Amino acid sequence: MTTLRLPIATQQAVMRCLRHYLALANHHLETDYPEPKVTYRQRGTTAGTAHLTQWEIRLNAVLLVENGQQFIDDVVPHELAHLLVYRQFGRVSPHGSQWQWMMERVLGVSATRTHCFNVLSVQGKTFTYTCNCQTHQLTIRRHNKIMRKESEYRCKRCGSLLKPADA
Repeated sequence: MTTLRLPIATQQAVMRCLRHYLALANHHLETDYPEPKVTYRQRGTTAGTAHLTQWEIRLNAVLLVENGQQFIDDVVPHELAHLLVYRQFGRVSPHGSQWQWMMERVLGVSATRTHCFNVLSVQGKTFTYTCNCQTHQLTIRRHNKIMRKESEYRCKRCGSLLKPADA
């Protein structure tokens, strides 16, 4: 796998955003939390993840480059809020009341749980499955689990077992 090279200006914009929100949080919470490590090795359709015990934020470089400032404005405070909540409250519900409070009251941003970026460029191969009411696109991971008879999946709407479309 080749690693996408991020422009230095993009990395600097990420760090400016991170430092801005960290300063807001430290002031509001009367703390002195250190700057978390930021890496660009998040893969797949996930925009970013917060690794709580490592005090690290992992960002998806492809989605960052494709979405620019909107990605920075949405994802960086979202992941930082996870780290801050962990330090303040310990392990709690990932997008629960503490996280929402941290996002809205401390960081001053909307508490949205998921991103709405186009993920076609990072989406892996999918496999078509059917149930009694519709078709479904399953990831290669879920497809392989079905093939190895490790898992089975049911439609949330009708409850019937998903079967490969070509079967």
